[in-house]
Amino acid sequence: MTIETRDSQSKISTLDELAVQVRAEKEGGAKIVHCHGVFDLLHIGHIRHFDEAKKMGDILVVTLTPDHLVNKGPGRPVFTESLRAEAIAALNCVDHVAINKWSTAVETINLLAPDFYVKGSEYSENETDLTGGITQEENAVKSMGGQLAFTHDITFSSSNLINNHMSVYPIEVTEYMQSLTGRYSSDKIVSYLDDCASMKILVLGETIIDEYVYCATMGKSGKEPVLVTRELGSEKMAGGIVAVANHVTAISDFVTMLTFLGQNDGQEDFINEKLNPSVDARYLYLAGGAPTITKRRFVERYPFQKLFELYVMDEGESMQDNSEILQETLLKILPDYDLVMVTDYGHGMISPETVQLLCDKSKFLAVNTQVNAGNLGFNTVSKYPRADFVCVDENEIRLEARSKNRDLREIVLDVSKAMDCEQIIVTMGPEGSLCYTREEGFVQVPAVAMSVVDRIGAGDTVFSVASICAASGTPMEITGFLGNVAGAEAVATVGNRSYLQRVPFIRHVQTLLK
Repeated sequence: MTIETRDSQSKISTLDELAVQVRAEKEGGAKIVHCHGVFDLLHIGHIRHFDEAKKMGDILVVTLTPDHLVNKGPGRPVFTESLRAEAIAALNCVDHVAINKWSTAVETINLLAPDFYVKGSEYSENETDLTGGITQEENAVKSMGGQLAFTHDITFSSSNLINNHMSVYPIEVTEYMQSLTGRYSSDKIVSYLDDCASMKILVLGETIIDEYVYCATMGKSGKEPVLVTRELGSEKMAGGIVAVANHVTAISDFVTMLTFLGQNDGQEDFINEKLNPSVDARYLYLAGGAPTITKRRFVERYPFQKLFELYVMDEGESMQDNSEILQETLLKILPDYDLVMVTDYGHGMISPETVQLLCDKSKFLAVNTQVNAGNLGFNTVSKYPRADFVCVDENEIRLEARSKNRDLREIVLDVSKAMDCEQIIVTMGPEGSLCYTREEGFVQVPAVAMSVVDRIGAGDTVFSVASICAASGTPMEITGFLGNVAGAEAVATVGNRSYLQRVPFIRHVQTLLK
């Protein structure tokens, strides 16, 4: 019998407390066995793994990845770290349980110095080790005089069990995932991302500083009909093309960013601090003393609700001096890139002459135009006479068609014909995305977001991933799916507080497909 009847809470301790206990047990001659993982849903595979591991020594120690370091995508883990610890402590083969402080067990192994560090057989193949974590853990345990070992009993996937029997998604999303995995394996989908790693990419667009000013509403002014709030704090993030460049580094190893900063209040040090160091940043500077664009949002903290925005920017369209220096730069560098990604926020950086140059000289041109208060709805995708890939939201493509109710597929076909564009994705919020290629036709891919914290930056994130997939020849359904996974990560956090990272993104994809 494996389940404990006594109080399992006595087995749970902090790492520091555990280190003291393990040291005393080792001094008494006990052999220490250490298992580590997420163990989101405790199942028979885990139980047999622990049982077999315990037979290798005298004391079995299990450490758990803490909630905030579980990188299986938004909504995971399903069970909190305290519940996962309690479930494992209820097994009589387990002697000690602790919640880890780090994302891997390397530091924990150094702290506990186990005689055996034990993983399941699914971790015995090097190609499954995305981060090199198992290799690092093996080196750590050997350096402490121990050894890495594997169990070879029945295995299950917590993610597979959760997806198929405890899914938090609507039934139509679950059924779609099951259908998708019947047509494409997880390894095949990840291979499409691997194929993009060597692609040379130029990202072009405006740098935008996103500032959030958090407030508590106090009420109406006593003398005027004005809403009064109390400032609680603020947060500044690098958005616009800086966010796009950071997202793209999760997939490609060769990313160049071309953007304008203000001559006054350029905030270059802040931008460089937030920019992934692997990005080749090429800054041009706005003539006329214009600042780097800042969008300041005043937000009621509880609940998270935006009250109003303040734009700090130069009004009016692109000045001639800015346009000429941008075109001179593009003429020199465009032949060097496999993909040119234009995120056009409509704040004046990209003039009609620049548009024509991009259309004429780009090997593969991906375009995202955005409608916002700063461009009054004039910044629609038809300003580009051609593109190889377009990604916009439904409101933006309907504005292009000047129709609220016309069939969306008809609009997509018209835009495709007018721009001679073979690949288009239209994002539709909770409805997912409508994806089109001339060769494959239409496919609708459902949204996979668990919850929406903030939609700022979501479109940029989808565009960042989908553009690369479209340029590499990835099937459009997979392009749309990977874009939606990226979008789900974006809406799960505030603004551009965080960016896509390769390993967590791939693990999110793999988790959804189990």
